[in-house]
Amino acid sequence: MSVYRRIIAPLGACALSILALPVSAHVSLETREAAVAGSYKAVFRVPHGCKGAATIGLRVKIPEGVIGVKPMPKPGWTLATVKGKYAGSYSYYHRSTVSEGVTEVAWSGGALPDDFYDEFVMQVYLTDSLKPGTMLYFPVVQECAGGAVDRWIEIPAEDRKADDYEAPAPGLKLLPRK
Repeated sequence: MSVYRRIIAPLGACALSILALPVSAHVSLETREAAVAGSYKAVFRVPHGCKGAATIGLRVKIPEGVIGVKPMPKPGWTLATVKGKYAGSYSYYHRSTVSEGVTEVAWSGGALPDDFYDEFVMQVYLTDSLKPGTMLYFPVVQECAGGAVDRWIEIPAEDRKADDYEAPAPGLKLLPRK
């Protein structure tokens, strides 16, 4: 048997299989498109810890124009919200006008080992003040055991893409109202 068949061919096949794996290097949104003036289930996927350390906290900043935030509790985690004033007032499901609400959601006190994957979920309302055809970003801070922190907070400039950044915030493409 030739050296190629015994050593080189298996190495090449291994390299190709590694290249075929999807790249999930950061916190991302499961569904990356949603229509304005409607509900959106934001599922934040956490594929790994911080440089091998377990994830023990996740904080999500709610962008302006996103209201009616209702995070989903996770067994074994403490859920907290920060409320504040919005920059403007928004009509919410043809009810009253709101000018304050949840501006940050935080899960803490759990432990998601680096070898495992999990999701953190919230239901939100995307107001009609948001512009279809643009991207909306949710900055996320991932806290890990031993004090490690990954900040997925970079928001791309208009002429750049999230892939151009080392630590991009999870992004949502806004679609026209249904």
